[in-house]
Parts: sequence; C-alpha cells; structure tokens
Amino acid sequence: MAASPPDENPGTDEQQELLQLLYAAPVGLVQTDDEGRIALVNAAAAQLLLPLAIGASLANLLDLLGPAMPDLALRARSGAPGELLIDGEALALRVGPEGRQRPLVLSLTLRRLQAGQLVAVLSDITAQVERERRLRQNEAWLNAALTGIHDHAAVGLDAEGRVAHWSASATQMTGFAREAVLGRPATIFHAGGATTPERLLDRLHEARADGWSMDEGWLVRADGQRYWGSTMIVPVSGIGDGDPPAGFSLVLRDISDRRDAHEQRRRASETDHLTGLANRRVFFEAGQREIERFRRAPRPLALLLLDADHFKRVNDQHGHAAGDEVLRQLAGVMLRSLRQVDVPARIGGEEFAVLLPSTGLEGARLVAERLRRAMAADTVTRADGTVIRYTVSIGLALMQADIAGLEALLERADRALYAAKAAGRDRLVVDGE
Repeated sequence: MAASPPDENPGTDEQQELLQLLYAAPVGLVQTDDEGRIALVNAAAAQLLLPLAIGASLANLLDLLGPAMPDLALRARSGAPGELLIDGEALALRVGPEGRQRPLVLSLTLRRLQAGQLVAVLSDITAQVERERRLRQNEAWLNAALTGIHDHAAVGLDAEGRVAHWSASATQMTGFAREAVLGRPATIFHAGGATTPERLLDRLHEARADGWSMDEGWLVRADGQRYWGSTMIVPVSGIGDGDPPAGFSLVLRDISDRRDAHEQRRRASETDHLTGLANRRVFFEAGQREIERFRRAPRPLALLLLDADHFKRVNDQHGHAAGDEVLRQLAGVMLRSLRQVDVPARIGGEEFAVLLPSTGLEGARLVAERLRRAMAADTVTRADGTVIRYTVSIGLALMQADIAGLEALLERADRALYAAKAAGRDRLVVDGE
C-alpha cells in the first residue's frame, strides 16, 4: 500500500521520520523485513511495482524482483545495520499481459536499516538503458565502417550461421581459402574453447532481436595463429517485418592492439580483485543469461560449486596473507583448466562457482575431477620456505526443465557440495547421485 501522510501520534521519532521520507520522496522507496514482506511503500514505488504484480499482490518485494536477481533473497538477509547491500544494480524485467509484454529496467539500491528492517530505493532506467544500447550499436557500426581493409573482413552467413559468401579480403585477413569455409559454421573462426555451436545460435537470436550482436575474444587464422578480435553479426534482411532474416553478415576485426585496454576495463568492472576471476555480479548475470538461453533452446548446462577445504585452518596457522595466496593459486588452476566460454567466479570468501555452457554430466564430471586433482597436487611455497597444500570439495548440478531458475540450480549444487564435505572433503559429489 502507498504510505499515508504521518498522523498526529507517531510511535517513535524514527518511524515518523521514515514515514515522512517515504511519503515525500520523488523516487520509489520500500521498507521490508528480511523476507521481503512490504511494510511501507510510497506512491512512486507502487507505480513501478504494480505492473509486476499482475495476478499477485503487492506484498513481497523479493517475490516481485527475484526473477531478475536470483541471489536477491540471499543478499537481503546479509549485512550489518547501516550497511549498503546493493548499490544501484540494474534489474531487467518484462511487464504486461502475455504476448504484449514490454521491457522494464529498474535500478535497485538496498540498505539495511537495522535487524529485520531493510529499505529499497527503486527508479525506472529503461529509457536510459535503451539510449545506451543504441549508442553502442551506432558506435559499433561507425567503427566497422571506418576500419581499414587490412584488419577487417565481411563474411556472409546463411540463416543457420553457416558461411554462404566469401571474399578475397576475408582470405587475406584469416588465411582461409574459400573452399575450406563454405558451408562451415562461423565457429570455425574462433579459437578452441572460445565458443560453442549453441552460443553461435544464441548470437543469431540476439541479432534478430536487437539488430546486432557484438563480442570480443580469441579468434584463429587458418594456420592456427590466435589473435584478439571482435565479431559483429547483423541480419541481412527481415528486421521489423516479423519474418526471419534471409541471412547474416559477420564482420571480423583484428583488434589485437586494443586487447590490453579491453582487459584493463574488464578487470576493473568484472573481476574479483584478489583472484582475477569473475566477480559475484558478473557470475549471476552470466548465469541468468544461460538460464534464459536454456529456456529458449534447451541445451546442456552444468554448474560447479567449489569450496577450499579447511581454509580457516590455513588462515589460523599461516596468516591471512597465506590464505590469500592459496586462493590466488586455486584461481590460477581454474583459469588454466577451463575454456574461454566457461565462467569461473569467486562468489564468497573461499567459495567458487563455474558455469559450464553446453556441457553434460560426463563432460562436467571430467572437468570437476581435473580441477580437483590439479588442486590436490598443487602447493603454495611461502618466502620462508613453508609449503602449504590445499584441496577442494566440489558439488555438481545439471540444469533441467523442472528447475525453477538459477537460485534453485545453486541450491542443488550447494547440497551436493555439502555432501562432499560431509563425506570427508577432497571429492566430487553429483546432485542426485
């Protein structure tokens, strides 16, 4: 319900001040308990949330926003009084009746007031996000148009992403001969582990929906030489008329000279400062995308949760600096052992997660065991000659049609991880086995 003007007999000064703030604020403000149950909501917040509550009540903030942020409930139960739990993160939602839904992007800030009491600040940033998307699209097209012939090539793809048209400039840049690529999927231009057939189909879908799909990563020439490149896919025809495009244009660019700058930007915004792995936000965003892709076009998807065994003992015996070194070395093993398309992340103190797209049970089991064995064989040698050994316990879960979403998949992997630790640690347990 929308907050009313404060009455003549407030219970406490703090409640009176909060009511006045809620009533007058130009942005959406919601007060809830740790379970998300709404105690107070001002008019601005009610206007934003009511479209999400079709068929449901405006009673629980976590229920309304949870589909766009799978770890929202977990984060809402954390933190000390006064602590900022979420700082202006974007939530991509869809509102409206089935068949006529529209995108809604909300900015969410969440702060703990005291035990059992949270306040959320909401604002609609849909228009801003769309402007930024269009700006990036225009910049991408301009960059492609202004790039010299020596470092880019255009390739024609059919509706399934197979090479349909080839040019001399494409041969000059990639080294591939026309007869070697015609009829082959566009994944042929990517280095091993950098993409999957399913990811190519995802990008074609994104190009149909948005008018373009951009990506950066390791590409490969005919002689096996790797280079850092960008790939842009755009539909050739059919945009806006409701029909599938007849094909696509793939623009390959060699941007090796920009890789350092790209890596600096990525590290600053997307990685955990200690380990260099993806941070928690990036992991959950990537996980949500993979779940959405699974819903649209089912394909194998596996999740690993790893926990460093007896990590508190390492900190207690050798100090926190040694513990940090163990975590860095553990992360290094992960980075060396996984594909570019995989998403390894640090999601807690000594807890890690790995998303394995297009990977079924046996493939995921092999990856998990390879990681476990490599870490069990690894050592950290300190400056004073002290040698520290470490092991990990791993829980594995597979995405299935009856799993509600990323949070439910995480719960299954966490259950398997708990079983691995209970069984003696330094082992893998698969959910359901």
